[in-house]
Amino acid sequence: MPNQFDTIQELLRSRADLQARLNLMPYDGTPEIKERGDGKYLYVRKRAAGKLTSTYVGAYTEELYNLLLRNAKESKEISKELRHIEKQLAAAGYSEGELSPDVLKNIDFARVNMKMNIYDQAVLEGVATSFPQTEEILENGKVSGMTATDVQKILNLKHAWEFILDRDVVASRSDYYMFSHIARLVNEGFFAEGGRIRGVPVTIGGSSYVPPLPNELDVKDHIREITEESGEAIDIAIKLCLYGMKTQIFLDGNKRASVIFANHYLISHGGGFLVIPEKEVPEFKRLLVKYYEGEDISIIGDFMKQRCWKTFAET
Repeated sequence: MPNQFDTIQELLRSRADLQARLNLMPYDGTPEIKERGDGKYLYVRKRAAGKLTSTYVGAYTEELYNLLLRNAKESKEISKELRHIEKQLAAAGYSEGELSPDVLKNIDFARVNMKMNIYDQAVLEGVATSFPQTEEILENGKVSGMTATDVQKILNLKHAWEFILDRDVVASRSDYYMFSHIARLVNEGFFAEGGRIRGVPVTIGGSSYVPPLPNELDVKDHIREITEESGEAIDIAIKLCLYGMKTQIFLDGNKRASVIFANHYLISHGGGFLVIPEKEVPEFKRLLVKYYEGEDISIIGDFMKQRCWKTFAET
């Protein structure tokens, strides 16, 4: 039986996930059709701060109108689920906690840089995209000239980043369950249970290293041991990131999930963010293979600390 703390943590993760799904919707509101001259145009209508607003979407097409209808229906369903979760949290005695000014500033810093961070992660993953294409996907949910698989990977990265930047999620522990939830988000649309621990052998391209099958209890313990170490937040975040990558905990998406999980820990400690910039990807991959094959963690760790760590003190 889960205890009260674990129940609240799961409810908070669910709430943040639903809120992230709402944020992913390019159009939020009830669709309406307006006629001007010989043309028909689509708007979305919603009430914000007590006022009814109407936002232009585009010229009428049946495809766009049906998309707006689906969005409106999904938005209502998510809002209903959110209200139910709020009631459950209240019944469990949950009250909002205060985050430190540094952590709040870090959340804003990460959010401002989110588009570039997602682009850099997509490049690390081998997604064939440019920054303008990535920006178009993040703002409108689609773009021409890219495969549906690559578009989905970028949308999943946005979903996962939105999730970890939720204040309640930032206030939650960086544990195996958080890692698993992030893995589920980055694998959305590819695997039904993308956050479940890997149960089949895998190989890593370009390396002789073969990761053993992970044991869930060992993974939980190792993550806890890393997070309980004394030291700088960035050093612990790097260890979490590299442990996730080398262990290959999940069936797929391990680099994406590991980077975002490490950022959950780092941001929750007001320590900036960690992303491998596009120009550093070749060297990072080279060092990662050497780390997989036995090189001391300090080599790639120092590289990441010097080249991949950004703090708001620098801005």
